[in-house]
Amino acid sequence: MLFFSTWKKWTIAAICAAGVLMSLPNFFAKPGWWPSFVPYTAMNLGLDLRGGSYLLLEVDMQTVVRERLNSIQDQVRARMRQANIQIAGVSARENTVVFQVRDAGQAPEAARLLREIVVMVGGGALGGGTPDLDIQTQPDGTVTLTLTETALRDKATQAIQQSIEIVRRRIDETGVNEPQIARQGAARILVQLPGVDDPDRVKRLLGTTARMTFHLLDPNFDPYSGQRPPPGTLLLRADKDTLPNGQPAMYAVRQRVEVEGASLTRASAGTNPQSGEWIVNFEFDTIGARRFGDVTRQNVGRPFAIVLDDKVISAPVIREPILGGRGQISGRFTAADAQDLSVLLRAGALPAPLTIVEERTVGPDLGADAIKAGIISILAGGAMVFIFIGWSYGLFGWLACIGLVVNLALTVACLSLLQATLTLPGMAGLLLTLGLSVDANILINERIREEVKAGKTPYAAMEAGYARAFSTIVDSNLTTLLKMLLLFAFGTGAVRGFAVTITLGIITSFFSATVVVRLMMVMWLRARKRDRLPV
Repeated sequence: MLFFSTWKKWTIAAICAAGVLMSLPNFFAKPGWWPSFVPYTAMNLGLDLRGGSYLLLEVDMQTVVRERLNSIQDQVRARMRQANIQIAGVSARENTVVFQVRDAGQAPEAARLLREIVVMVGGGALGGGTPDLDIQTQPDGTVTLTLTETALRDKATQAIQQSIEIVRRRIDETGVNEPQIARQGAARILVQLPGVDDPDRVKRLLGTTARMTFHLLDPNFDPYSGQRPPPGTLLLRADKDTLPNGQPAMYAVRQRVEVEGASLTRASAGTNPQSGEWIVNFEFDTIGARRFGDVTRQNVGRPFAIVLDDKVISAPVIREPILGGRGQISGRFTAADAQDLSVLLRAGALPAPLTIVEERTVGPDLGADAIKAGIISILAGGAMVFIFIGWSYGLFGWLACIGLVVNLALTVACLSLLQATLTLPGMAGLLLTLGLSVDANILINERIREEVKAGKTPYAAMEAGYARAFSTIVDSNLTTLLKMLLLFAFGTGAVRGFAVTITLGIITSFFSATVVVRLMMVMWLRARKRDRLPV
C-alpha cells in the first residue's frame, strides 16, 4: 500500500495539475498562453448567485378539457349527420357531452357509431390502455359521453409536457443562458432564468398562447350593429386598430379556420421596403402552402383576417392569389413586437394558456452578496479546518491540508467541465465536501497514531493505519453516495445540484485523502528516513 511506481506518481501529479488548471477559469480571465484546443470553461452561476427571475406557471387544464369536449361535440354532429340520425340539444357540462336522439330507438345505433371515436389512453409501448370515453344511453334516447379519469390524467400529462417543450423553445429564442424549466406538481411549470432582471418580455412571451389562424371576414354582418352575430360568425376585437373614440376596432370573422398557424415552418421579423414598417415574414409547409394558395385564389378582393389568440392582428384585402406559401403579417408592429411575434410563431402554440401564479426577481446585487458570503464561508471554514488539523497532527496534518486544496480544485474543475450550475446549496455542498475529506484524513491520522503508540515502526504504522481506515472511509463514502443518488433521482432544481456537487466531492475527496496525501507521506518518509512519525 506504500509503494508507488514512477508512472503512478506522474499520473497522480498530472491529475492534480489538471484539476488546478481546469479550476482557473472560475477565478481568472483566459490567459493568452492558454492552448486553443484545451477548454477554458467556468461553472454557470444559478439564479440565487447571479440574480434573475423565478416564475411558477400553471397550465389552464379547464381549457384543455373544454377543447376536447368541443372536439367531441363536432364529431357527434358529423357522425349523426352521416348516419341520418336526428339529434338535438348537443351540449357539454363538466366532463360530459350530452345529446338527445329524437327517435329513442336509434340511441343504441348512435352509441355504436360513437364508440368508433373512442381513443385508448394510458397504454404502454406494447399498446393496450383504457377508453377515454364512457358512453351511456338512456331509454328516453339521451346519450352521454363522459371523459374517464384516465383520459383526464392523460390529457393533463400531454398538456404539461407539450407546454414545457414550447416554453423551452420560446426561452431559448430569447437567448437566456442556462434556464431551468421543470414540471412541478400536476399542472405547474417552474421556470428559473439566471441573469434576467427584467422579466416583462419573457412573461409576455410565456403568457401568450400564440394560436394563429386565418379566417375570412363576414361581409354580411356589421360588427357595430349591436346585434348578435349569426351562427358561424365570431365578433373579435382588433389587437391594435382603434376607433376614433379610442375603443378597439371590431371584426366579424367567419368561425371556420381557413388555414392553421400550425402549418407555419418559418417566421422572421423584417421591414417593408416600401413603407419601412416592421412586418413578420412567414412560410407555410407544403400542405399549408397549397391551402393558403387555394383560399387566396378563391377570395380575391375579400378581406382576410389574421387572428392570434382571438384577436385580429390585421385584416388585409387579398389583392391577388398568394402562391408559394410565403406571406407577410403587418399590424403596426414595433421592432420588439415583430421580434416577439416571430419567436412565438417559430416556437409554436401552447396547448392551453399559462397563468403566472408566483413570480420572484433576485437582483444581481443580492446575488453578488450571496457569492461574497459563500466565498467567505468557504475560506473561513477552510482556515479553521487547516488550523485544527495542522495543530492536531503536525506535518501529516499540513499534508492533509494540501490534500484538501487539491480536493477543492478537482471538485471545481469537474463542475466546470460539466458546465454545472452553481447555486447556494452547491456552495454548501463544496463546504461539506471539505468536511468529508477532513473526516477521512482525521481517521487515517488517528489510526496511524494508534499504531505508533503500539510501538510499530514508521512504515508498519503507516501501512496498518491506512489499511484499518480504508474500509471505514469506503463504507462512509458509499452510504453518503447512495443518499446523494436518491436526492438526485427524486429531487429537482437546486436539490439535484447539491447532490451532484456532493457526489463529485466524495469521489475527489476519496482520491485526495487516500492517494494524494498518502503519496506525499510516503515521499516524505522515504526522503527523510525518520524513525518516528510526526503525528
